[in-house]
Amino acid sequence: MPTRVRPFRAGLSAAALAAVALGTLLPPAQAADGGHPGREERLQRQLDRLVAQAGGPPGAIAVLTRDGRSRVYTAGVGDIATGRRPDPDDHMRVASIAKAYSGAVALRLVDEGLLSLDDTIGERLPAQPAAWHAVTLRQLLQHTSGLPDFSAAPEFLKILQADPRHRFDSRGLLGFVADEPLLFRPGSLYEYSNSDNIAVALMAEAVTGHRYEDLLKDLVYRPLGLRETSLPQGYRLPRPYLHGYDVTPPAGPEDVSEALGASGVWASGGIVSTPKELGAFIRAYGGPALLSEKTRKEQLTFRPGDSSEPAGPGTNAAGLAIYQYTTRCGVLYGHTGNFPGYTQLAATTPDGTRSLTFSLNTQTSKGNKPALLARLRTVQEDFACALLKDR
Repeated sequence: MPTRVRPFRAGLSAAALAAVALGTLLPPAQAADGGHPGREERLQRQLDRLVAQAGGPPGAIAVLTRDGRSRVYTAGVGDIATGRRPDPDDHMRVASIAKAYSGAVALRLVDEGLLSLDDTIGERLPAQPAAWHAVTLRQLLQHTSGLPDFSAAPEFLKILQADPRHRFDSRGLLGFVADEPLLFRPGSLYEYSNSDNIAVALMAEAVTGHRYEDLLKDLVYRPLGLRETSLPQGYRLPRPYLHGYDVTPPAGPEDVSEALGASGVWASGGIVSTPKELGAFIRAYGGPALLSEKTRKEQLTFRPGDSSEPAGPGTNAAGLAIYQYTTRCGVLYGHTGNFPGYTQLAATTPDGTRSLTFSLNTQTSKGNKPALLARLRTVQEDFACALLKDR
């Protein structure tokens, strides 16, 4: 029988969570961190050059937060039509960083004792294909499940191409690959798959009897004070928003902010947030505030060499719905994402006191503008170093 979910895990300090969130909910303090003019100018020039690169984004915004104070760097525009610059309060699609939110829900349910990392699809979702039944929650969260990716299924793509705003049944997305076998023996390999986090959300619903959207509110948004973060089904974005563009020279940038609906990505990529609130989330999820020490130890057990999509700065390693980015200046935990019109990075120091969010308003990945991605990762690492070096 479904069990009612408590808004807070027993022993989890609401005050501690509020302290994490309040830092990013304060107005950005653009010159309150002591100031390093030479470094700031170099970072700004790098951001400007990234926007000026051929095929680059119309705009970019990076937010460095240290102990509750934020420094905001912007380049270019967040809306070509008005010339408005990107803003920390702009709504945007966080793309696959949504997988970290499904990880937060699942791992908090592990702390509640309602889920175990060793729970299987067969135990929690017996209606799913028998060939998938041995896959565990841990394998889903670390992309070692072998589940085929529904978003690459021909029938899914056919529907999406015919109507980009098609309203999918989000809870039926795995049906597009239900007749396919696993790609490999669970736990033996790493393969990034959007199907994994759909299954995670369905498992969370199965053990609680609550909709995933409500679990997000109870277990993530409310404890962290996230009032501008949501999981929509449609294609509309809350105002104001960072406009996302398809940039394919020689054609001019095309606004694709609301070209696609979110129901076809759901728990794998549908979250909408702001740079400010994204920073609050990643500091809590990647830091020690949100999960118990025991569960966090499992979360931060990394597979070296397995990268997020697109790859983050430095050397990547995969944990449970989180990645380790080992840069030349130190280690960050976080997640990346890309979606038509957007490329995202959210990362935090292991102690959860500092964060970097980095958003472009065009899409780049290893298969889409690899030169831009290479340049982006270099710039992100320099911003990471600025975050890590200031003590």
